[in-house]
Order: sequence, then structure tokens, then C-alpha cells
Amino acid sequence: MTGGEVAGLLVAVFWAILVSFLAVVLVRLAQTLRATTRLVADVTEQAVPLLADASATVRSAQTQLDKVDAIASDVQEVTSNASALAGTVASTFGGPLVKVAAFGYGVRRALGRSRQDGPPADDRRTVIVGRTVPSARRRKQKG
Repeated sequence: MTGGEVAGLLVAVFWAILVSFLAVVLVRLAQTLRATTRLVADVTEQAVPLLADASATVRSAQTQLDKVDAIASDVQEVTSNASALAGTVASTFGGPLVKVAAFGYGVRRALGRSRQDGPPADDRRTVIVGRTVPSARRRKQKG
């Protein structure tokens, strides 16, 4: 065997090893692609019913939101009506009631002064930490 034949034999052996290595890699790649294809098919089978359920849920939520919107607009209308009614009642009865209350206060005050000659005495008592102190003493404490 000459040097050229040995070199050719070495190249052929290395070529065979390289082809074997590439064949193993291609077989494993094919297995990985098959597993990926199965996985995608399973995900698709499970995703389609989930998407249908999600679509039904969204439709139901939209229906409920429409109902809530109708209720909110009714509440807004009732609120505006109640506000208008309150304004009407206040303008109708507010002024006269204030005048009657002021008149009643003036009458009470006038009757109270006519009964007593001097200013009304302040005989109230103040509670301080569980004790009762006369009002004269309370004034001394303040002043």
C-alpha cells in the first residue's frame, strides 16, 4: 500500500464516520420534530374548546355589562329627578320655614325676658373627670 492509498482509506473512514454522525443527528432531529408536531396538535385540540368557552364568557359578560349600563342610566335619571324635587321643596318650603323658626325664636326670647327682670342665670354644672364643679368655679379656671 502506498501513501496515496492509505490517505484515501483514511479519508473514506473519516467520511463514513462523518456520514454516520450526520445520520444520527438527522434521526434525532426527526424524532424531535415528530414530538413537536404531536405537542402542537394536542395544544390545538385543547385550545379550540377553551377559545370557544372564552368567547361564550365574553358574550355573557357583555350582556351583563349592557344590563348594568341600563341600570346605571336609570339610577342617574332617578338621581336627577330627586335633585330637582329637593330643589323644588327647598325653594317652596325653605324660606317660609326659616321665617317661622326665626319668629318662634323671637317670641320665646321675648317671653323669657318678660318673666325675669335680670339676665338669665347660668346655673349649669360642668363634669370634670368624674366631679361636678359649679359654674362660677369653672369661670375662674378659664380666666
